[in-house]
This record gives sequence, structure tokens and C-alpha cells, in this order.
Amino acid sequence: MQYWADLHLHSHYAMAASKDAIPEQLVFWARRKGLTLVGTGDLTHPGWRAELRTKLEEAEEGLWRLKPSYELPPGSDLPMAPTVRFVLAGEVCTIYKKAGKTRKVHHLILLPHFEAAERLANRLDPYGKLASNGRPILKLDSRDLLAIVLEVAPQAVLIPAHIWTPHYSVFGMNTGFSSLEECYEDLTGEIHAVETGLSSDPAMNRKLSILDDYALVSNSDAHSPVKLAREATLFATELSFSGLRQALRRPFTGLLGTVEFFPEEGKYHWDGHRACGVQWSPQQTMGAGGKCPVCGRRVTVGVLHRVTALADRAEEGQPPTARPAQRLLSLTKIIAEAERVGEGTKKVQRCYDQLLASHGPELSILREVSISALAETAGARVAEGVRRVRQGLLKVTPGYDGVYGAVEIF
Repeated sequence: MQYWADLHLHSHYAMAASKDAIPEQLVFWARRKGLTLVGTGDLTHPGWRAELRTKLEEAEEGLWRLKPSYELPPGSDLPMAPTVRFVLAGEVCTIYKKAGKTRKVHHLILLPHFEAAERLANRLDPYGKLASNGRPILKLDSRDLLAIVLEVAPQAVLIPAHIWTPHYSVFGMNTGFSSLEECYEDLTGEIHAVETGLSSDPAMNRKLSILDDYALVSNSDAHSPVKLAREATLFATELSFSGLRQALRRPFTGLLGTVEFFPEEGKYHWDGHRACGVQWSPQQTMGAGGKCPVCGRRVTVGVLHRVTALADRAEEGQPPTARPAQRLLSLTKIIAEAERVGEGTKKVQRCYDQLLASHGPELSILREVSISALAETAGARVAEGVRRVRQGLLKVTPGYDGVYGAVEIF
């Protein structure tokens, strides 16, 4: 079967995350977005695991569903809503010294059952305070983390998370490496897929031949349920942990493609210095020697700059691992611009609900429903906004140094 998955999110146990990111809300928004499979987030946190054990029940092999007694009303008559499943997932941060440099790397971990999650938490407990944050900070080498994950659950999947983020990623300019082998050493062969992150997309990553053997997956990295599916990955596999794992391992049978944030909209796409309002392309940064003209400190070097520095191709490569990717904006963003109102207004919510009630989940509306049908439901201007997004007819001001980029449709 084909289904959309968003495997990377944070529950309300994650620092600074939304308090409504509970299993009920995750299912509610996954259905509205069009997702069949979502990661639980925060699998190392004891409180979150306890909540998951209480509210979830086993479904297919290695997957879980919300118990009927906890289901929320759908909020609208939603045709073609998917059946939502959970996979046990979480993100951890490793901080350590290697080759004379402090390394800070984030990792996405998928596990086949709760027993594996309990064993992993027990093994990681000496390296960090697991109960203080859903995304714990571990004083542990990334290679050793991978070894522990595979020891407690040989069927587990570890994916380097948002691999270009400047401060916390395997290739990050400030704390990362120049190759996966430098990071994972003899266990690099156990890495099969990498997560591109919001500030990059597959076209950028395919300029590096060192990534030709790896699948590129996309997830929302959401801290609140409404942000689900701003990025997602399409699979055509049996709905099970084994099917998911097979699609994420070479030769990636059943991995079909991704939907993407516009990478310019990501908050680390360009270089810059937020405190001084400096927003630079990589060429501007190199021309200025990397120093902020206002305060004299070094600017934060963004994803595009880092990708360009490591790339060995001028154009996107097409290795056998390449899959189609489509850039999208959220439906509420499109409606808000079309109606010239704020994204959180009641007018936007009413139109959003009407579209879902008439045409199904958000991903279907953004990608598949005819423009004429959308115009009949929401008006010509909203339909035109969807058309422009599909064709990439937008003006985007790139994000930098933690500031999201701005997208203009009209």
C-alpha cells in the first residue's frame, strides 16, 4: 500500500514544545494532513513512554494505534481520512570531542517495540538526563550511540537528523564532519538514509556524490501537531515496522519520494547574523571574510553555504537512490494570503475545514485535487494560490541564523 509518513516530531516532553502534542492531537492532525504513519517522538523520556503505553495498543507488526476511548472528534466531515499508526521514534543529541573539535549531532531513532525502547533508555541513562528533555543531550560519540542502538535492537533504524543544520548535525558547519565515515567510522555501513532537514531539499543534497548511496528522507521536525506534514516521505510497502525498515535500507524498495518545505523558508538556509539584521548569500559571506559588518563577529554560516562548500557537482545528480520531490506550502498559509488575513483567523479556519470536508486531507488538496474543483469550494483566488505553489511561482526571502524565510504567493 502507499502511505505518507512523518517520522520526526517532538512530544510535549520536548523542551519548548507545545503542550497539546499528545497522542490524541497527533492522530487528529495526522488525519487532517493525510498521514498514515507518524513517529511518537521522545522515545527515551520515561513519562512519554508511560503515556504512550497507556493510550496506544498494538496494531500491525511493530506499529501502534490510539485506543478508541482516546480518539478526538474529527472536527469536520473528512472524507478519505487515513487510518493513523505510530512507530516508536525519538531524537537524541550527542555532544562530544573528536579530532580536536566539539561535535554536536542529532539522530533520529526508530524502534520495533516498547521493550527495545526500555532497554535503550536503560543503556543511555548514564550518558545524560533522560527525564529532563524529550530530546536528551548525551555525552556519547555518535558511533557509540549507533552501536548501542543496534545492540539493544538489531532491527532498529538510525537516521542522521537534519544533516545540514549549522549547530547540531552530522554535516553542520560549526560542529559537524565532512563525511559520514568520519562520524560513524566502522559502523557507517549501518547508515542507509539521511534526513535533509527544512533548510535543504534533495536537489541540493544530490550535488554531493558522497550521498549517492543514501536515501534522502523528509520529516516535519514538528514541535506542535499542526506542523505535521510540512515535510513527509511517501512509501509503498506493507504497513509494518519490517516494511518501513526495508524501504529505508538499500535498495530502498518501497521508497517513492518526498514532499518538501521550500528550503529558502528554512531558518538556516542563508548565512547571517540575526542580532544585527545581516542576511547574506554565501557569496556575500565569502566576500566579507565571514565577519558581520555591524559587530565584527563571525556570521552563522547556513545550509546553502555548507552544501556548496562540500558539493562536487554543479548540478543535481541522479543516482539510483534518487526519488521525486515536490515543494509545498501549508494550506492555511495559501488561504491566508489569498484572503489577505492572518493565518490564525477564523476565516482561514472555516475555509480550511470546508476544503477538507469537500476534498479530503491537506496533502491530497495540495497535490492532487483539480484547480477547478478547489475554485468551486474556496474561490478562484485560493485555487490560484494552490496552482502557484504547485508550479513554484513564488517569491521567497531566505531564512538565516534562526529566522524563518518569508514566502509570498501573490
